Order: sequence, then structure tokens, then C-alpha cells
Amino acid sequence: MLLMPIRSEETTAPERTASKFTAATGVVRRAADPLMLVGGALLAYRIRYGSFRMDTDHISLTVLTTLFGLLVFGSSSLYRSWRGRGITTELVTLSLCWSLIFAGMLFYATVVQLVGELSRLWLGAWAGISLGGAAAVRLGLRGCAAWVRARGMDLRTAVIVGGNPDAQRIVEAMRRNPWMGIKVVGWFATSADRCALHGIRPMGRVDRLAEFVESRHIDQVWIALPMREQGQIAYVLRQLDHSTADIKLLPDLFGLQLLNHSVEQIGGLPVLNLRSSPLDGPAHLIKATMDKVLASLILIMISPLMIAIAIGVKLSSPGPIFFRQLRNGLGGKPIEVWKFRSMRVHQEAEGQVTQASKGDSRVTPFGAFLRRTSLDELPQFINVLQGSMSIVGPRPHAIAHNEQYKTLVDRYMQRHRVKPGITGWAQINGLRGETDTVEKMARRVEYDLYYMQNWSPWFDLRIILLTVFKGFVNKNAY
Repeated sequence: MLLMPIRSEETTAPERTASKFTAATGVVRRAADPLMLVGGALLAYRIRYGSFRMDTDHISLTVLTTLFGLLVFGSSSLYRSWRGRGITTELVTLSLCWSLIFAGMLFYATVVQLVGELSRLWLGAWAGISLGGAAAVRLGLRGCAAWVRARGMDLRTAVIVGGNPDAQRIVEAMRRNPWMGIKVVGWFATSADRCALHGIRPMGRVDRLAEFVESRHIDQVWIALPMREQGQIAYVLRQLDHSTADIKLLPDLFGLQLLNHSVEQIGGLPVLNLRSSPLDGPAHLIKATMDKVLASLILIMISPLMIAIAIGVKLSSPGPIFFRQLRNGLGGKPIEVWKFRSMRVHQEAEGQVTQASKGDSRVTPFGAFLRRTSLDELPQFINVLQGSMSIVGPRPHAIAHNEQYKTLVDRYMQRHRVKPGITGWAQINGLRGETDTVEKMARRVEYDLYYMQNWSPWFDLRIILLTVFKGFVNKNAY
């Protein structure tokens, strides 16, 4: 079988950037949900009282409910890409969000002793109209997306590993379902392949997969290998250790009997998610809601302390109060992490980040106190409100350190499948401060992966409480 080499001109144009259509539909979805809450309340009031002129109590309750709704919406998975997935899952998530919003509203109305003055017809009509309107918007947007993607726009890129009948089924499924918006740009052969794929360009042997995925910014890798080819599957996964692309396995019929619990339907095909975020679906909503609520409360409580620290930083040495450094966040994307400045202003060589060490002359005396007590991390609660960080999660490392360690520490980049945190399981187990050896970093990553594999709301609360009692002051924080 003749396999064509990867051409350099095809590896330069990134295809992962969201299209204008995707951005527009995202804006419509985000704007429609709060508008439906407000519009549903007005229309329900008209139905119940015959007028759109709401009284003060109804107006205030509508405003507060909409603000709470914005928090719930932003913390949920409603605005994630639903490419290739059925409408049922999204509608279930939408219903759960609406249930949480109206449960919160009723709780508030009960606390302020307002619930007895509210019409049950108004409440029921409000919930039904607003939920129905939001669902209708999504159905309409899906119809538009199907039309656009069927004409070759708003696409995500994918490659296939394996040349067999199962792989050919993927190709045919993509052709039959252009609404999915997934463009298969090529396939890679393994030693077990006995045939070629029709209609898809061969890109070479599988040992060139990682280079192609990274250079072309491929979104998805589909593995079409029999379950008995465990060695080949493991080899593909090792190749993609440093990639944040989604990896999906199309199993054979025998594997389905054993692995049915991890199968999902995409385009009518059973697919195994081998590597995906551990905080998808309801877990994402729960954690994000906890983050936003706790971060808001904590910032209110510590605001006097932050003002005092800001004054201390300003008096300690010339320079800004805050220090913002680029780190890798969810999916490996760059984020700006906020800290109180603890060092004197200095210049580093481009692409170089020198970790603070014991007796570091760059650290001011006041900055040393902030670092020992972790008070320099307090501005990161702003990052949590912005949505780029969580309260609990793997600590974000400097981008230069990620480039250094991703080839030295096994599964290092997998810690970017969740948002980075202010504190984490590694930190309360003493793994803070300078990581001057590969062994130290490997231990930190081991604890981070354990946290990701065993996440629960109670685990987060446990880590937060342990941080209060043992995670702030540490002899390794210089």
C-alpha cells in the first residue's frame, strides 16, 4: 500500500479557530437564556394579571432570579459544543439548570416571606414559558448549524488511526451526517492494517501521528482498531501524551460487551471516550457553581486583608501591586494568573522563567512573608470568578516549565484536562514551592492525577478545609 508523506504546506493553516458562525451562535445562546427568563416572567404576568406592568415585588424577584440564572448558566455545560451529539442531552441539561434556578428562587422567596404572596399560576407559567423558549432557541440554532455545516463551514478536524471496515464506517458516517461538522483530513496506518480507506487521504505510518496532530491543531483523533490490538492502542495513546485533542475509540463488537458503560452515541456510532475531561456534564455544573459561590463569599470576607496587603506591596518596593503571569489553563490554553507581587521588578530572558529558591535576592522581605503564608495567591479568587481557574485543582505552572517537563514526566499534560486551582491535593500533601528535580514534579503530577480520577464535591471541600489548617504556611514556599 502506497502511503503519501505529510506535506509541509498542509501543516501551517490552523483549523481549530472557532468560526464566526460558532461565535455568533454562542452569543445567541448566552443572550437568549436570560432574555427568556425576563420575557417569560412578563408574559406569565400578563396571563395571570392581564397586564405587563409588574409590581415591585415581582420585578425584584425577576431581576434576582435572572442574576442567579446567569451564574448557573455560566457554570453549566450549556454553552459547550454539542457537535455530533443529540439534542436530548442538551435539553436534559437545560431542564436541570431551570430546575436549579427556580428552586433557588423559591428558597429566596421563602426566606424573605414572599412566597405566600406569589401566584402559583404565575410561577408555573413563568417556568414553562421561559424553559420552552430556551429549548426552542436551541432547536432553531441546531437547524441553522446543520444547514451551515452541510455546506462545508464551521468544521472541526479529525484524523483516523487504522485502515479496516470500522474505520471506513466512520468515513461513511461523516459523509451521511454533514450536520456534525467534523472533517476527516486523513488517516494513519498501523502494522495491523490490511486495507486502505476509500475517499480519505493516507498520511503515513502511525509514528508520524503526533507531529501531524500538533502541527495541524487537530481537534479529534479516532482510533479504529480491534480491542485485541492493545499494544497498538497503547502506542497511539503514548504518541498523544502531550496533545489535548479528544481521543475516541471505535470498538469492535466483542469489546462492546465489556465496555458498554463507557460508550456514547455520535452520529449513530458507538464510541468509547478513552480520554476526556473528568468534570463533564453535571459534575462540571456542580464544581463551577461551588467555585463561583465560594469565591464570591471569600472575596467579600478577605477584601480588608487584600487592601492591607496591597498597601504593603506598594510600600515594600517600587512597581505594580499585582503580578500577572501567563500559565496554561484548561485544555492547555494560556491564561493570566493574578498574584500579589512578591519580588522586585526584574527582567528575565525571553522564554525563561526562574523559580524562586531559598534566599532568592529578588524576593522582598514582605514578599517572602506573603509567599510563606500563600497570601500572594489571594488575587486568584478573581481568576475563579473570571472562569479561568477553580478553587481546587492542579496548580498552574509557568508555560516554560510545561514545555520542559511534558517530555520528562509521564502523563504530565493530562493535568490540563481540568481548570487549574488555587490549592490542590498535591499542595496540602506538602508538594509546594520549588520543583528543582524531575522526581519532585513527577510526585506533584501523581497527586494531581489522583485528584482528577477521584473528584467529588466532598473531596473539594475536604481539600479547602485542609488548606485552611495546613496548606497556607509551608517551609518549601520561598
